[in-house]
Amino acid sequence: MTKAESRSGNLTPAEEKKIVNQITFASAAGNVLLTLFKLVAGIWGHSSAMVSDAIHSLSDVLTTLVAYLGVKFSSAPADKDHPYGHEQIENLATLGIGLALFGVGAVLCYQGATDTLEGWRAIAAEKAGGEPFEPTIPSKLALLAAVVSILVKEAMFWFTIINARKINSPAFVADAWHHRSDAFSSIGSLIGVLGARLGFPLLDPIAAIVISLFILKVAYDILRESALCVVDVACDEELEAQIKERVEAYPTVDHVDLLRTRKFGSRVYVELEIAVDGNKTVYAAHWIAHEVHNIVEREFPAVKHVMVHVNPAQLDDKDGVFHHEGPRFTLDPARAKELAEKRAVAETQKNPVEN
Repeated sequence: MTKAESRSGNLTPAEEKKIVNQITFASAAGNVLLTLFKLVAGIWGHSSAMVSDAIHSLSDVLTTLVAYLGVKFSSAPADKDHPYGHEQIENLATLGIGLALFGVGAVLCYQGATDTLEGWRAIAAEKAGGEPFEPTIPSKLALLAAVVSILVKEAMFWFTIINARKINSPAFVADAWHHRSDAFSSIGSLIGVLGARLGFPLLDPIAAIVISLFILKVAYDILRESALCVVDVACDEELEAQIKERVEAYPTVDHVDLLRTRKFGSRVYVELEIAVDGNKTVYAAHWIAHEVHNIVEREFPAVKHVMVHVNPAQLDDKDGVFHHEGPRFTLDPARAKELAEKRAVAETQKNPVEN
């Protein structure tokens, strides 16, 4: 893969590979250490919210691995069985991240709701004259783990999102937002643990529910974005407008008749129909299309490939002028007369005109 074929268009494949390895190592190492620390703190510190937070961090380890594999395989060059490349593999990896997050969020939400209901029932039984409710209060270790997790995960979010944008990787962008969701979940853990220590024991399982809702929201956003790419959604209007403006600035292109785009992993496919002077030879029209093709692929790094079709502008038989939505240009008078005569003959014979 050459620099022109790189994902970002600004970095060489070697530079992109280095960034991918840095993101993967930082995410994997940070998540493994945090998972172990929070799991120990949650168990020894008697905090269900911190245990849930640890499970969330464990899911980060798995999703970072999925993102790494997705980027690695999607960067493989096109081959006989995959002539359009492998970029869609990254979308599948992103879908995997979203599904993993959704599964973790659902499990944590169920567990938090169960613990909360059991606590309410115990409190109600105590008020009714039953056994006294003796909740387990989280220790200072769980409180410390929540603070450390917030700081570390926020730092990991910024490190990953900045580098993911450098290589234009939706999978690693999704992984970055996974780090942010973990930071939010740790905030929930902090509130739950602190509240339980201040005399509100049910805040700990309630915090677990809040954590799960953050996770489910991020999962929804990731699944929605990756699903839109799989179903060939168009790229943003700003990019389409920039492409149209650049193409119409080319001297021999009168206007753009049609512009379609579709996302393909982290890249974009473009379909263009341009209107040019109908007097141009096939060779000249082909050359114009070739130049437009090269300009778009060179100046818009996200574009993987452009298909350019050339249309002659529509001829008005009355005045020999090409009419369209954009500016007009006039045919050579002799050529206009020749075309008008051919149209007249064709109309009499009810046969199509051949120009």
